[in-house]
Amino acid sequence: MDLKTAILIGPSGCGKGTQAKMLVEHLEQHDTEHPVRYLQTGENFRKFMEGDSYVQRRIKEALSEGKLAPGFLPIYIWSQLFIDNITGDDHLVCDGFPRRAEESPILHSAFEFLGREKPTVILFEVDDDVLIERLVNGRKRFDDTPEGVAERLRFFRKDVSLAIKFFEEHPYYNVVRINGANQW
Repeated sequence: MDLKTAILIGPSGCGKGTQAKMLVEHLEQHDTEHPVRYLQTGENFRKFMEGDSYVQRRIKEALSEGKLAPGFLPIYIWSQLFIDNITGDDHLVCDGFPRRAEESPILHSAFEFLGREKPTVILFEVDDDVLIERLVNGRKRFDDTPEGVAERLRFFRKDVSLAIKFFEEHPYYNVVRINGANQW
């Protein structure tokens, strides 16, 4: 089997994490010769935020004021995941990045450098009202309130859509859209 690279992008509550795990299991079952690396930024961001360095304190302060984490942080986190985990003989399932327009070309440069050919970008599409219902009723995060979810969706529709546009317009990528409304 050719080495696979998948980038899963979708708003909170779209079922992306569940589908990522199913994709990992599928790859593991169909190719026992190559390991599968599941690279997920959210969990690593939370681990990073457990620290108490000057930078971590500044980021916590910004987040408590309702601001976004600085643009360099997600790039640092997924770059570190690449450095620590990729062997060059493995499948990659990337979950939760890129989230900003400036990340997409940097991620592309990493894939080119790593020799990852024709990555597949899987976009999960779900109506906002379905996502709000899922997240508010599921309440897994402190900000899973109607207002908090609406704000995350505004960010996704505004900023993440620009990251997606890069992949849609670049011939290096295969972009697939999936209806995430029935993924739960």
